[in-house]
Amino acid sequence: MAHDHHHHHHHDMASSRIGWVFLLNLVFTIIEFIGGWLTNSTAIMADAVHDLGDSLSIGSAWILNKVSGKQATEQFSYGYQRFSLLGALINGLVLLTGSIWVLIEAIPRLIDPPMPHTEGMMLLAFFGIAVNGYAAFKLSHGHSLNEKVLNWHLMEDVLGWVAVLVVSVVLMFADLPILDPLLSVAFTLFILFNVFRNLKSTLQVFLQASPSESKRSEIRKKLLSHPLVNDIHHLHFWSLDGEQHVLTAHLVLTANVDLSQITELKVDIATRLADFDLQHTTIELEFDDEDCRDAGKDDDGHHHGCGGHGHDHGH
Repeated sequence: MAHDHHHHHHHDMASSRIGWVFLLNLVFTIIEFIGGWLTNSTAIMADAVHDLGDSLSIGSAWILNKVSGKQATEQFSYGYQRFSLLGALINGLVLLTGSIWVLIEAIPRLIDPPMPHTEGMMLLAFFGIAVNGYAAFKLSHGHSLNEKVLNWHLMEDVLGWVAVLVVSVVLMFADLPILDPLLSVAFTLFILFNVFRNLKSTLQVFLQASPSESKRSEIRKKLLSHPLVNDIHHLHFWSLDGEQHVLTAHLVLTANVDLSQITELKVDIATRLADFDLQHTTIELEFDDEDCRDAGKDDDGHHHGCGGHGHDHGH
């Protein structure tokens, strides 16, 4: 009970920290959009889009931090971890739209760049460094994966504002207004690079691709190396949220296996799979002369027969 209470306390602390940072970031993002418009700076607008993406990440992380603690239900029998993929997908699409908008604004300015309001830019940059720095400091006390990822986002924001500050100082002394749209294009390309990278991995998990082909074949080898296992089919290895994985498989046993051997086999399988840190495992045991219930359905690329028909002996 004490451990449970301790765990809940940590979960609530993480939730409250993430909640505060979300509120701070959201208010600051709104100020930033207004500031970018008033100072006529596309670099600040680009950073505002970046911050909007971070606000969405933090907001969805905050909600999911609350939701992920909920027990599995009849409707969501695997629990709620998969909701994080939805948050990541929405976030990616918002950042994509925002980035395209910034590029439409910034690229024409490269030809005839107007001079932004440098004092305003500088003021906002100081404010940005302070707010994001404080938010990063607040999250650095956390140990959850969510907090570590968000902390990295906020550190990126601090560096972005340092770049805005440097450009605003240069513009005070040099007539180089092109630096502002150049910086915004650089920011946006950086955002787009990260968006495409994250969207790719999110979509793969969404489409139930195997999180790691090498890990999948390693699981296959470990299961097949048991003397009682003659064959494997319908081996499905997929992920709930990119971190928590699920495995299902049909194992065909060698002839003349008795009940005590099956009990030992189950314990042995659990030991063999322990290293893979699987969230859910379902193993079906079949006898050599038995017809598989799922015969003829799409398999994992090896064969369509089950039981004693057409063994693939560890391909």
